[in-house]
This record gives sequence, C-alpha cells and structure tokens, in this order.
Amino acid sequence: MSMQFQSKLLTSFKTATWVTVAALIGLTGCGGTMPTLGGSSGNTVTGAAGGETSSGANSQLENCDETLGTLAVVEDQSAPWWYTYRRRYPTLGTTVPVLRMMIQQSNCFVVVERGRAMNNMMQERALMQSGEMRQGSNFGKGQMVAADYTMNPSIQFSEKGTGGLGATVGGLLGNYRLGRLAGGVKSNEAATTLLLIDNRSGVQVSSSVGSAQNFDFNLWGGLFGGGKWGSVKGFTDTPEGKVVTAAFADSYNQMVKALRNYKAQTVKGGLGKGGRLKVSE
Repeated sequence: MSMQFQSKLLTSFKTATWVTVAALIGLTGCGGTMPTLGGSSGNTVTGAAGGETSSGANSQLENCDETLGTLAVVEDQSAPWWYTYRRRYPTLGTTVPVLRMMIQQSNCFVVVERGRAMNNMMQERALMQSGEMRQGSNFGKGQMVAADYTMNPSIQFSEKGTGGLGATVGGLLGNYRLGRLAGGVKSNEAATTLLLIDNRSGVQVSSSVGSAQNFDFNLWGGLFGGGKWGSVKGFTDTPEGKVVTAAFADSYNQMVKALRNYKAQTVKGGLGKGGRLKVSE
C-alpha cells in the first residue's frame, strides 16, 4: 500500500468521523437525545389518561384489551435506594404519579388510591359522620374498592454524565480538538425494577427490570477548552427524570408482556403448607 494511498485513506476516515460527530450534535440539539427504552427509540411517558381511554400516550407503551384487576402503587421510602435517589436528585420527587398514569394509560390495571390522598378520603367520611355534609352527599361504608395487587417500584442504578468519547476518538485520530469535542458527549443511564404482589395471598405475581439511556453533549466547552469559550454553557442536560421515567416504562412493558402469558406457580401439597424441601427432626 503506497504512502499516498494511506494518506488519502486517513484523510477520508477523519472527514467521515467529523461528519459523524457533527451529525450527532445536530441530532441531539441543546437538550441532548431523548431517552431510549431498553434500546428502542422512545419519548418516555407523555399524554393523559381518563378511565380506560388515553390521549397522547407513547405508542411504545404496552396496552391491554381487558384489565387484570385493581392495583395500588406503593413506594418504599425507607429503602436504601430511596435515600440514594433523593440525595442525587433532590428535585425529582416521588416516582408514584408517573407510574400511576402509565398504568392507567395501558388499561392493564385499575389504579386505586392508597397514598396521602387517602387522608382526604377519610376526612370526607368523617365530615359525613359528623353531620356537617348536605343530605345526599352519599359518603358511607362499603364504597371503597379493594386493591387486588400492590406494585412496588425501585431504582437500582441511575448515573448522570458517564461514557465520554473523547479519549477514544482523539486517540484514534491523533486530533486533540476532535477528542475534546467528542469528549463532550456523555450518557445518562438508569435501571429500575417493578414487583407485583397479590394482596390476598402475599405471593409475588410478577417482577421486571427495565433500563434507559440518553446522550448529552458539550459543544463549545469541549472544543475550545477553558478561558472565554470554556465559560459558555453549551452543556444542557436532559432532565434526569426523563431517563428514570423511561426506565420505568421499559420495566412496565416487560411486566405486561410476561403477564399476557401468566401461569400461576404451584407447589405440590399447596402453597405455604410446609414445602417440599423437608428437614430432619
């Protein structure tokens, strides 16, 4: 291979890489790329729900023709993951509202209230019993709907700004500025788990793990370094909440797919009656 041919080949490779990096930046925009659900393109969770109908829901969200039962979402805020989550992302708040909307949009479960709004429900009943409400208000016993299942969410992993490309690109091409530019491309990642518990028996019916990822970029800071240009805030992160929400959407989709083919686990002799792994007396 001649030196001239090698030079042309290297030049072509560098040009193609510049175009690729520029295209990546053009696609991401100022806010970075949208999160991807389990490796598929997605725009996390959007829209609204009313009864069994939804509006503006993500087309990738799994849907059920018939509901499987009533469900309450309970977030264990005493678990270790919750403290880590709140310390890293103090502005994000609870995961329950977006999960509840996602579940209602899917029409797979009817969501019942078991959170703080229960206090208001009980307050209305107390006012009725005290005689303060008008006649015909129709608050009384035997009206609340039981929760057949409880869904318990948790976040296993959520990291911001990992996976820079600068060292790889700069090393391959021997180009310091291109390496700095590519080094501004960072990934945000999250992994989540959902557990579904049968409230009458306490048996775990289903469990699922989901993940999501997006990319942010820093154009001017990565290309020009410090000084005047380094002070330009070109790095605008996509909110971490979008990645976490997309990971939960992926978890929920995996769970719905598994429940479509659900077959109850059985133990010979019956559940909770000693099991089959006997021990000596």
